[in-house]
Amino acid sequence: MLRRLVAIVGATGTGKSAAALQLAQRLGGEIVNADSRQVYRGMDIGTAKPTPAERRLVRHHLYDIRDPREGYSLAEYRADARAAFEAIWARGSFPWLVGGTPQYAWAILEDWQVPAVPPDPGLRAALQEFADAEGPAALHARLAAVDPASAARIDPRNVRRVIRALEVYEKTGKPISAWQQKGAPDFEYLLFAIHVPRQELYRRVDERVERMFAAGLVDEVRALLDAGVPPDAPAMSSIGYAETVAFLQGKLTLADAIERTKRATHRLVRSQEQWFRRDDPRITWVRDADDIDL
Repeated sequence: MLRRLVAIVGATGTGKSAAALQLAQRLGGEIVNADSRQVYRGMDIGTAKPTPAERRLVRHHLYDIRDPREGYSLAEYRADARAAFEAIWARGSFPWLVGGTPQYAWAILEDWQVPAVPPDPGLRAALQEFADAEGPAALHARLAAVDPASAARIDPRNVRRVIRALEVYEKTGKPISAWQQKGAPDFEYLLFAIHVPRQELYRRVDERVERMFAAGLVDEVRALLDAGVPPDAPAMSSIGYAETVAFLQGKLTLADAIERTKRATHRLVRSQEQWFRRDDPRITWVRDADDIDL
């Protein structure tokens, strides 16, 4: 059995999903999600999830596998992705690993050893209360005191990730950075990233945000809340969803929610570019699907 994998990564808005779909139709293979928000059911518009029609063209995996009221850890993703790969290889096919969540992609390609620490709602609530009272920077300083390596990688504004790192330390007595050791994958892979110049990418992102709101993102978020998804659920911290919740709560105007979603996506783009670097010799940089040669 040939164990091989092709990954397409890069920043939000570069056209990864469209490229993977085009290539999988032409060359074969099955698509495996590497986007941390597309795993959630009911979160379609704001995550730019492949449509049902697109998913009928090529077999897709790890989309719509979680209720947005539930958490989903990196350890769970790694296990689910590996199970999908094994099933695909057993069918004599190969996976296209596609998405813009860097931790998901590198956890697979670098065989990260991820701590299997289940969420502790009480601890998380206490840490969130501290962040609300003292500010995200104070919470980040607590992480820096016990795990400076992780603190250096995690944006202080990303309270959810800071809380997770502190949770792992509190539960194991060991920094999450020490747990996240790299191994050697037991498969061969090709790694492609789609490059779009920064200003052009910002333009694409802004247009996509406008399309999402025009396509009914507000109604999608309202439906999730009406279905019982708490506004502070981890899934609802996603870009576009958090801003829309604030709009529905009367904290932002719609115009402000749209503008903040654009700015947050710009920050995400810059973060993704730090994880997928142009000088990384493992990555073959391309302009679009036509440049990808297997």
